[in-house]
Amino acid sequence: MRRVACCLTALAAVVTLAACSPTPPAGRGTQNKPSAQRADYLVFYATGRHQEAVEAVEQAGGTTVGEDGRLGYLLAKGGGNTFVENLGTDPAIVGVSPDRAIGFATARRTGSASFPGASALSGDTTGEPLAGRQWDMRMIGADRANAKVPGSKQVLVGIIDTGVDGKHPDIAPNFDRRLSRNFVTDKPKDENGETLDGPCEAKDCKDPVDEDDDGHGTHVASTIASPINHIGVAGVAPGVRLVNIRAGQDSGFFFLKPTLDALTYAADIGVDVANMSYFVDPWLFNCKNNKSDNTKQQLEQQAIITGVQRAIDYARGKGVTLLSALGNGSTDLGRPTVDDKSPGYPEGEQKVRRVDNSCINVPAESTGVISVSALGPSGRKAIYSDYGVEQTDVSAPGGDVLDGKGAKATRSILGAAPERVLRAAGRIDASGKPKGADVVRDCTRTPCSYYQYLDGTSMAAPHATGVAAILVSRFGKPGAGGLALDPATVEDLLYKSAVQKPCPEPRQYVYKAYGQTDTHVCEGDRSRNGFYGHGMVDAWKAATFEP
Repeated sequence: MRRVACCLTALAAVVTLAACSPTPPAGRGTQNKPSAQRADYLVFYATGRHQEAVEAVEQAGGTTVGEDGRLGYLLAKGGGNTFVENLGTDPAIVGVSPDRAIGFATARRTGSASFPGASALSGDTTGEPLAGRQWDMRMIGADRANAKVPGSKQVLVGIIDTGVDGKHPDIAPNFDRRLSRNFVTDKPKDENGETLDGPCEAKDCKDPVDEDDDGHGTHVASTIASPINHIGVAGVAPGVRLVNIRAGQDSGFFFLKPTLDALTYAADIGVDVANMSYFVDPWLFNCKNNKSDNTKQQLEQQAIITGVQRAIDYARGKGVTLLSALGNGSTDLGRPTVDDKSPGYPEGEQKVRRVDNSCINVPAESTGVISVSALGPSGRKAIYSDYGVEQTDVSAPGGDVLDGKGAKATRSILGAAPERVLRAAGRIDASGKPKGADVVRDCTRTPCSYYQYLDGTSMAAPHATGVAAILVSRFGKPGAGGLALDPATVEDLLYKSAVQKPCPEPRQYVYKAYGQTDTHVCEGDRSRNGFYGHGMVDAWKAATFEP
């Protein structure tokens, strides 16, 4: 079962996709490791008030079963709403979240055979066999940058997502299986008995670290670093190493604790750049004190905001540059008004509530994260992409099937796809032949490899992540485990190497599709605006400019 959320304009469907305890190398941040025992709640406490929090849990009738001192939270078992509400009155407690699914990824399937023009390619076909289909790489100069600065094997890029198909022929050469981890246990059904992930593929419901039962994470990894190996496509930084740090369920939801574990693990193993193409949910907008929410819901949102921010701060402090998809809601994130998608888990609990700019989308609006809007092949902001002058840091190709006359799959982003996922979805037949224009097979070498067109800010973020990896490859200094470059420096270089793009004229840009119109207003100037941020990332400039 897929969880589906619609764009607020109803102009484009948004299919939300997903995304073992860590074993850090000796001497790396192993103190206060969380207990493996199942907890009911994550209880975040104020700085310096650990013992008071432990006592508060006991006084509320609960039991502490584990903790993570790095991020300042306890794992507790307790008795439902009364337990949470009693905890919330204690001044030592700053947030309480159920230990359950709270997120979804941000990609859109391009659809089926109804899309025409799979062979309508532009540009030359030099390079990898499917390079002619990669308009996105030409747009940011990655096709030229590949030859000059493909990226260093000393640069480690973390894919915090639904997993990565490490056996895919166009992933395997750059995949680091030893460092990869899966922080997710598949969950066949949700609390209401509805199908969630479906039957477990592994005996213990923990998939191997080189599998992806969704395809989302594999596509992201491919855009960042598919190698130059005369197979399929090439990524933005085809020479760097990829590590799977799985935090997303097969069904597309994310749990809070796996998200926190993924970020801290990335920090502890020396990841240089990490891609987060998902949203922390069940609240599309997290508000600390929304009058429409009860005490338990307010505490949960406070926990999400606090917990993820602490994990981000921890990762940045260890040298991890973090990039995030901005979102596919066609929304000005600086002026949200209504949230009718939350809480999004379990299904059927959504309500309509008024929101404002004090409510944030996590992690896209968390401090210290580089957030990326999506562009179509014409260079315009994609119709589905969220935007905002405060929220958009950079822009990158994300695809837009509606950017032009009619709808064409080839306007989306082509990336590696797990064969068994395509078979399970009915996108290839028994002989392996694709059933529609959204899937491409490359049999240049055997076995054949498969690729899929997707669009979304999920596809934009990995382009920026790849450029960040090029910058670390060029300017990083030798450190523990490879090259290292301070995240603030990476951010500065990313902005300086971006191609500035002004707002359209008029600023009230009107999108037209299927007989409907929708107007998005671009604010800001050429150097920083709500559609493009500091500009469109540029791999060629990143590979050649001198700051």
